Amino acid sequence: MNTTKIGWIGLGNMGIPMSQQLINAGYPVTVYNRSKAKEAALKAIGAAIAPSPKELIQQNEVVFIMVSNDEAISDIFNGKDGLLSAKVKGKIIINMSTVSPAISKEMAALCREQGSDYLDAPVSGSVKQAQDGTLVIMAGGTSTTFEKAKPVLEKLGKMVLLVGETGAGNSAKLAINTLLSFHAQGLAETVLFAQQNDIKTEDMLTIINNSALGNVFAKIKGDAILNDNYKAAFALKHIAKDLRLAKAEGLNSPLAKIAYQTFQEAEALHGEEDIIAVIKQVGK
Repeated sequence: MNTTKIGWIGLGNMGIPMSQQLINAGYPVTVYNRSKAKEAALKAIGAAIAPSPKELIQQNEVVFIMVSNDEAISDIFNGKDGLLSAKVKGKIIINMSTVSPAISKEMAALCREQGSDYLDAPVSGSVKQAQDGTLVIMAGGTSTTFEKAKPVLEKLGKMVLLVGETGAGNSAKLAINTLLSFHAQGLAETVLFAQQNDIKTEDMLTIINNSALGNVFAKIKGDAILNDNYKAAFALKHIAKDLRLAKAEGLNSPLAKIAYQTFQEAEALHGEEDIIAVIKQVGK
């Protein structure tokens, strides 16, 4: 039994399996989510429920956050019953959301003023990796805080790496998600080009997966294309948002400009579908 008391905020596609990993590892976990139905699923496997972020941080030593954007982070910290309203010290707050480096720097400064520590620690990987505890975690913050948090983070990921000061984890995540957008659009364009030249999709994917270009992403998303299954593991709207964040941080390279345009245009019709639904936009 691990004795570190953990609070978890955000029970989306990733937050649920990640918090389950910590429960399965023997940690006492308390959860908070705006949608109470999702809290009930965690309660059924042993989690406690907090009525607000304020009460959650009062009850726990380490607080994880996994939400969708900067606005949600600001509300969790600064809201009426937000984390900072508790005015507690000595806590570690680990923000695993894909958000801007700027919001992490702002929240880290506010945490320091109250005597608590902050890490930005976003992840690379999707629902399957969250379920398996094989995410890649890139962290920004002080080495002291990172070493304190590392044993818990290692329950969630196969690799946990401190990449720099506060905000560096967020920057690394925006960089790798930029590459993710290239992979998704590239796979879509390759499949469509093959189809235009009378190459069966399954044959093209077999060639890809058995070549030096084969990878887990191509296999999973290739299967999605073959099965016409665009249920979101990683929603297209999220990569569109991430590219906006990256652009705001100065991303302006040739491939990035094209991917940015494609995903912004795709978001209106396909935002709730999986990232590989970009094939529908490319195929127009």
